[in-house]
Amino acid sequence: MDHEDPLIKLDNPAWWALNGAQKTFSIGNTRVKRYQRGVLPFAAFDTGAPESIGALNEWLQAGEIFFLIGQLPPLPSSWTIEQELPCVQMILASHIHLAGDAIPVAELTDADSTEMFDLINKVQPGYYEPATYRLGKYYGVHQQGKLVAIAGERMRTEQLTEISAICTDPAYTGRQYAQHLTAHLCNSHLDRGITPFLHVLQTNERAIRLYEYLGFTRRRTISFWKLKRQ
Repeated sequence: MDHEDPLIKLDNPAWWALNGAQKTFSIGNTRVKRYQRGVLPFAAFDTGAPESIGALNEWLQAGEIFFLIGQLPPLPSSWTIEQELPCVQMILASHIHLAGDAIPVAELTDADSTEMFDLINKVQPGYYEPATYRLGKYYGVHQQGKLVAIAGERMRTEQLTEISAICTDPAYTGRQYAQHLTAHLCNSHLDRGITPFLHVLQTNERAIRLYEYLGFTRRRTISFWKLKRQ
């Protein structure tokens, strides 16, 4: 793997993140892993040993909702598929240059965690948990002391960082906050030789067009599977 294209890891991003840059957030064994409960509801398995996927039951609670990314192997009978979410996986190779005045962007901290959780789950419910912000850096835009837009880092390997939780309070859309936050994050990664990537629902054509305008290119379509352990 060390001599292969690092983008290959994006075919199983949670697995490589949990075995590398984010292993401190990982629980599991050598074949299956998940993020710690409360951090991110994502699990992963070694695609070279798909028959081992049932071992995840040891780290799942009855009734728990979780996500797997990519092609599914045969699943344990105690799991049900709640939803398939086909996403466009996009990568960025060059810096983003935005016209107009810069927008003040602030790095968010533990003190902002409740406001971060509330905003993201207001706009994009179901994927962000109370401690998700611990996975990387998050930045926001404030108006009158209120957090109104946010973007941050989710899955990470040593050479790749996922840009996630890009959202704006509906009362503050149309002001290019999301574009400036995305540019701030992505440019800082590219400066350090890290490739930014993101996932956007295949049906969200407006967002896909925006990311293409910023310079992202489509790498592949990949499904996020929402599952439930009975």
